[in-house]
Amino acid sequence: MRPSHLVHDELASPAEMAADCRATGQNLRLERIARVVAAAPPSIRFEDYPAEVGKREIRVSDAAARLAGALHLHLD
Repeated sequence: MRPSHLVHDELASPAEMAADCRATGQNLRLERIARVVAAAPPSIRFEDYPAEVGKREIRVSDAAARLAGALHLHLD
């Protein structure tokens, strides 16, 4: 059985670990996240969002209605 921790011989060099950290930071887009966090919060003023957004219509297919009926669910 293999131990769950690494011993010193299995560790990468400090340069390799630093390169891994830089690559991880780039892959996680930390710079973009930092800019978003530092940006001003979005507006909550009504004037900034004048258009009303209608509710989506939910359609239940015949197959879903039959399954719901078989399970004694009521999808009206």
